[in-house]
Amino acid sequence: MKRPHFAWHRLVAVVVKEFIQLKRDRLTFAMMVGIPLLQLILFGYAINNDPRHLPTAVLSQDNSVFSRAIVAGLQTSTYFRVTVIAGDVAELDRMLARGEVQFAVEIPAGFERQLMRGDRPALLVMADATDPAATGNAVGAIERIVEGALTPLLDGPLLTLARVPPAVDVRVHRRYNPEGLTQYNIVPGLMGTILTMTMIIMTSLAMTRERERGTMENLLSMPVRPTEVMLGKLAPFVLVGGLQVLVILGAARLLFGVPMAGPPVVLAVGLLVFIVANLAVGFLFSTVARNQLQAMQMSFFFFLPSILMSGFMFPFRGMPDWAQMIGEVLPLTHLLRVVRGVMLKGNGLADSWPDIWPMLAFLLAALILAATRYRQTLD
Repeated sequence: MKRPHFAWHRLVAVVVKEFIQLKRDRLTFAMMVGIPLLQLILFGYAINNDPRHLPTAVLSQDNSVFSRAIVAGLQTSTYFRVTVIAGDVAELDRMLARGEVQFAVEIPAGFERQLMRGDRPALLVMADATDPAATGNAVGAIERIVEGALTPLLDGPLLTLARVPPAVDVRVHRRYNPEGLTQYNIVPGLMGTILTMTMIIMTSLAMTRERERGTMENLLSMPVRPTEVMLGKLAPFVLVGGLQVLVILGAARLLFGVPMAGPPVVLAVGLLVFIVANLAVGFLFSTVARNQLQAMQMSFFFFLPSILMSGFMFPFRGMPDWAQMIGEVLPLTHLLRVVRGVMLKGNGLADSWPDIWPMLAFLLAALILAATRYRQTLD
């Protein structure tokens, strides 16, 4: 049979048909518009590789005009924001371990006396270096800030102290990652991003695959409750996620030398909650999407802000407040803190709990929404 020659009216008919299908598939069209818009907003407003106003705790054991000038200099700088006046060194260590502050500054006793004698007293600055990108520029500016704060006071007999070398010996201790190794930050973070991508995508295809294969009727006819179906579909993927965790942890230790400073059981608890939370989100997407393509699109729509606003690729505290509020809702943000805290800082359950309970709350909300939505599909 001879094929007909090219005809414009047939081409126009196909184009019109495609536009009609695109109009009917509103979710796909929304993803096509929403994902580029989301990328534009995140990269344009939320991403910042030079974070400022980093929370800082100060322990001043020398109540002098010089120590007060240093604290004021830190407070007025763009890199530091003094949020806590600590009572002792143990409090500084606790706040650094929990990630409540990015820097801890200790001004020792006798600071004024040593300074006036020209003995170059030490000013200890401790930085949470689990994310080297978040502290690099601030560490480079600390000496300049201290020198600028003290210069107006080094007058008259103290004028000679303003010369080289500086009057104060600023000692920076990069805690938890003293060498600034990038893999210590990236490899633990990859555990969360890999689990987010695989768990949500695999689960989001669960119900849509049943629907497209025509086996949904079998589920509807079975004497099982929606919650039982949901938990039954999630259980195998929990084991898959556990296997992924073992592979990543083994590679992190053998290939990259990432330490395990804290108790593994705390890490296991955080990862279990995180895995189930992502599986619940994926199941929720599968009940909303009408086909596997939509389920995949919704998964990437969730994965994109998770990877960009959780602190994995860019410093979390470098984002504006509104972006940090969104990031605090995402389970990946809290898992990164738990994983890095346990592996690099040696955090226990008490230090990790402030980031475990938000994941539990997210898990509960996702399970309720998924169960409610699936019950609607039974009608």
